[in-house]
Amino acid sequence: ALRLVGGRSRCEGRVEIEQEGAWGTVCDDAWDLADADVVCRQLRCGRATRVHGGAAFGRGSGPILRDDVGCKGHEEHLWDCPAAPEHDCSHKEDAGVVCSEHQEWRLSGGRDGCAGRVEVFFRGTWSTVCDSAWYELEARVLCRTLGCGEPLRQLSFGHTLPGRMLYQCESWQPSLAHCQWTYNKSAPCHQSRAAGVVCNGTGP
Repeated sequence: ALRLVGGRSRCEGRVEIEQEGAWGTVCDDAWDLADADVVCRQLRCGRATRVHGGAAFGRGSGPILRDDVGCKGHEEHLWDCPAAPEHDCSHKEDAGVVCSEHQEWRLSGGRDGCAGRVEVFFRGTWSTVCDSAWYELEARVLCRTLGCGEPLRQLSFGHTLPGRMLYQCESWQPSLAHCQWTYNKSAPCHQSRAAGVVCNGTGP
């Protein structure tokens, strides 16, 4: 099994592999975009947009299971790639990756990180969110995901970023990425404004 740990979604984090019932990490020696692409594709997270070494997502624990990984980029699984059987690494060299299907959110232009226009980082760029399906539930999911409490009121802004995202939550979810979403589909966003929200918490 394979997973990403310590990121803000299941498509970002420290690379961990399960072997003989124990989870371990991958050393960042020779860790590059081709290796990371295999991880992202295996997890159905798209392709790699950023590659990290130096335990960028925190130090793992357990065994270090791969070193000097040398994927070509087309392999189906990370363990299909050549790697050194022995390693000379410590957990401060744990490898990580950000995949294209990772989504992270921010509120921008407000008094702090808990108020402003909703913006989502997805496929390597920041986009706005269409308010045509943005209701109390979507706002509540976002405020809680950001650690900002509950929504106080909705705001609306102009779209000034290149991409547009539309979210539709049927029920409470741990993040907007778990709701239904469509990216850059013009019809539902056609005459929409960019969603904004004021949450009752205070941000950093």
